[in-house]
Amino acid sequence: MSGFIRSLPFLLVFVVYFWTTVSGQASGTVKNCASKSNTSCEECLSNVTCLWCRSTQQCLDYPVRTILPPRSLCPLPEARWGLCWVNFQALIITLSLIAGVIIIAVMVCCFRCCRSKKTVDTTADAAMERQADARKVRQEERRTEMRLRHDEIRSKYGLTKENPYARFEDN
Repeated sequence: MSGFIRSLPFLLVFVVYFWTTVSGQASGTVKNCASKSNTSCEECLSNVTCLWCRSTQQCLDYPVRTILPPRSLCPLPEARWGLCWVNFQALIITLSLIAGVIIIAVMVCCFRCCRSKKTVDTTADAAMERQADARKVRQEERRTEMRLRHDEIRSKYGLTKENPYARFEDN
């Protein structure tokens, strides 16, 4: 959790950068970063559209068309964007780790939800099966009772079940 809190400023700077880049290009007020070359990193990065190259001490316009600055422009370990004390390579690694952890957490949550739903379904199915079995047993008991009662009535009136046509033979 503390790693996420530490990287939160980077994420905010990243969002602010793209917001200002898009709004700045739309209004035509993008400042020239090259004029801040050979100054300090802090002064260069005061404009979020600028990229500071530590090895050449140059302030460059961030190459928006390519997501990562090309090595010919400035090597990743030497590139600074947003904050002077964080190199671009460390920023990319941190953001990718955070994204990976979030993806794994979402997958684990989905897996657990599916597993718990499956267990609930199997327990519900088992309960329904037990109820159906209990109904069948009660139905069989009722059938048996009805047969006994019918047999008692037949024997009372002389209608034995042994030979159902016996009544017709006596005539």
